[in-house]
Amino acid sequence: MTTIVTIIGAGLAGCEAAWQAAERGIRVRLYEMKPQRYSPAHQLPGLAELVCSNSLRGADLSNAVGLLKEELRRCGSLIMQGADATRVPAGGALAVDREQFSVWITERIAAHPNIELIREEVVDLPTEGLVVIASGPLTSDTLADQLSRLTGDRLYFYDAIAPIVSAESLDLSKIYAASRYGKGDGDDYLNCPLDQHQYATFLGVLRGAEKVEPRSFEKLVHFDGCMPIEELAALGDDTLRFGPMKPVGLPEPVSGEEPWAVVQLRAENREKTLYNLVGFQTKMTWPEQRRVLRMIPGLEQAEFVRLGAMHRNTFINAPSLLSEAQQLKSDPRFLFAGQITGVEGYVESAGSGFLAGLTVVALAQGREPLLPPRGTALGALVHHITNADPKQFQPMNVNYGLFPPLEGRIKKKDRKPLMAERALVALDGWKKGLINAEV
Repeated sequence: MTTIVTIIGAGLAGCEAAWQAAERGIRVRLYEMKPQRYSPAHQLPGLAELVCSNSLRGADLSNAVGLLKEELRRCGSLIMQGADATRVPAGGALAVDREQFSVWITERIAAHPNIELIREEVVDLPTEGLVVIASGPLTSDTLADQLSRLTGDRLYFYDAIAPIVSAESLDLSKIYAASRYGKGDGDDYLNCPLDQHQYATFLGVLRGAEKVEPRSFEKLVHFDGCMPIEELAALGDDTLRFGPMKPVGLPEPVSGEEPWAVVQLRAENREKTLYNLVGFQTKMTWPEQRRVLRMIPGLEQAEFVRLGAMHRNTFINAPSLLSEAQQLKSDPRFLFAGQITGVEGYVESAGSGFLAGLTVVALAQGREPLLPPRGTALGALVHHITNADPKQFQPMNVNYGLFPPLEGRIKKKDRKPLMAERALVALDGWKKGLINAEV
């Protein structure tokens, strides 16, 4: 097979995509700008460098990322092989020796007969052939300019993320459904009301909470609609109450009166299993977010499937730009993989790269890509990033709230194990289909 695929970026997504394509007979040119040029966060010369942490998070199937790891293992993921080979003790999590992990991946990529590793920065996008863009959250300025033109300026350079909670963890006895001034469907928003004392207490704790300081290379620009709640709180006692906690047009159903302040929750998906805290982007540390936000009435036992963040992160508006095969709708020879698509996390990046690798194989063989079932972690993740609301899109980790609900009445403690069981059965069927489809 003479098809040559270009992959830009040799992080976890790029390496996984390259490996899957190469193992199936596709010739790959894999570009990595290190050591010619380093991003501000990278230090090692090797590929698949882990920057933020050496942990690939929970290993148990009760955690969706644990299920995703199991799916990738069963599918022959290079990243999972490398992680298991360089594992270090970390309790219930999967953590690795960073340097050994990078060395392990680099050696195998460099030795593969179908992979040409090119150590230089890509300054111009290839004009021919299939291209996988896996340049990551710290994409170089030169390449970012190219991608901005390719995507019609739907490229973002920082995250302003509000937390997301699972619907089943909410105390609905303290929350009421209503849209402001009665507009839209009656359950578009859930509302957590605060009286004057609750608001004052929340404000005081918020102002004293520990914050995450930006790294030296991050120069965050806070637009009016993306101000962190703690910075709004610092501007005055009523700033939040006149901003994201505005109660106007949201009378409580029993009294008919507006509360002193209100926190609105907006459904994050069609199934309404996840809710976003509207306007609550924050720079509080993750432990502080759990502590402070659980002071909000109705959120005392909230399960946070995503916590807030504000940091530099280059990513595209995937729902408006990509098909479920991660192909650019306007030019399908370009695919995107990894964090630049809006997936968060190392394992999620590897999963996105894995699917991109399979897609370029299918395209090179002249057939339609076989997409993973939605009930799998792989399928749930890629479905979310390509079908989320483009106007509200923000990066996301894999979590069980993204999966299709189970049928019937299932006890809460049984839901995640049953979802994992359903996923692995569906995965096995999908894998057999892949084997039959591949030439």
